[in-house]
Amino acid sequence: MLESFILHDRTHAHIFHATAEWLALGGGFWLFRTIRKRRGETTSVQGGLWVLAFCLLGAGIGNKLVSMIQHPQVFTWLLNGDYQRFLIGAFSGQSVVGGLLGGWLGVEMGKKIARVQSRTGDDFVIPILVGLMIGRTGCFVAGLHDGTYGVHTDVAWAVDFGDGLRHPTQLYEWLLAGVALATVPVWRRWCAHEQGLAFRVLMIGYLLWRLCIDGLKPVPHAYAWGLSGIQWVCLISLLLILFTYRKKQA
Repeated sequence: MLESFILHDRTHAHIFHATAEWLALGGGFWLFRTIRKRRGETTSVQGGLWVLAFCLLGAGIGNKLVSMIQHPQVFTWLLNGDYQRFLIGAFSGQSVVGGLLGGWLGVEMGKKIARVQSRTGDDFVIPILVGLMIGRTGCFVAGLHDGTYGVHTDVAWAVDFGDGLRHPTQLYEWLLAGVALATVPVWRRWCAHEQGLAFRVLMIGYLLWRLCIDGLKPVPHAYAWGLSGIQWVCLISLLLILFTYRKKQA
C-alpha cells in the first residue's frame, strides 16, 4: 500500500522532494513568527532580520557541510580539481542534522550582532517538529532518489522502494516527530522552569535519535567504529551541547 506513494521517476521525485523542503522551511518560519506574536514577544525589525539572515545562512552552510562529511568523496573531487563534479555534489547534498545545527549556530551569531539577550529556542520546537514531518514525507515519496531510506530487511512493515524490502526510516522519523508534537504540552511543562531548555531537550533527543536510527541506513563511507559521518557529527555535537550547557532561569 505505501509503495503506491513512492515516485520512481527521478525528475518527479526531485521536484516533490524540493517542494516538501520549501514547505517545511516556509511553514516552519511562519509558525515561528505566529507563535512569537501570540506570546507577545517582539524583537526590533533590524534585530529580527539579523537573526533570520544568520539562521538561514547557518542552516544552508551546515546542511551542505554535514552532507559532504557524510559523502567525503566530494572533497576528493575538489582536491583533484574536478570543480564541476564538486559543485554538483556539494549543492545536491542535504542533511537535516547539519541544517538544524547550522541554523542554531546562525541564530546565536545573529543574536550576538543584534544584541538580543533572550533565548528564542523554545519557540522553534513546534516549527521544527512540523518541518520534520513535512520534510520526511518528501524523503519517503522520493524513494531511492533520496538517501534517507533504510537497509534491506524482512520485517512485516518493510517497504519496497523498487529494489526490495527496506526499513522505511523516513516514516520512523515522521512518526517520532508526530508523537513528540502531540505530546509537546506534556514534556514542555517539565522544561518550563528554564528558558530555552525545551529546545535543548529537542536537539539532544533528535541527535540521539539520528545516532541510533542511522545505524539502520546504508553507510556511504564508514569512519571510526563503522559510524557514518552524520553519526559522528551527532556524537560530537551531543558532547559539545552537554559540556557547554549553562543554566538560565525563566
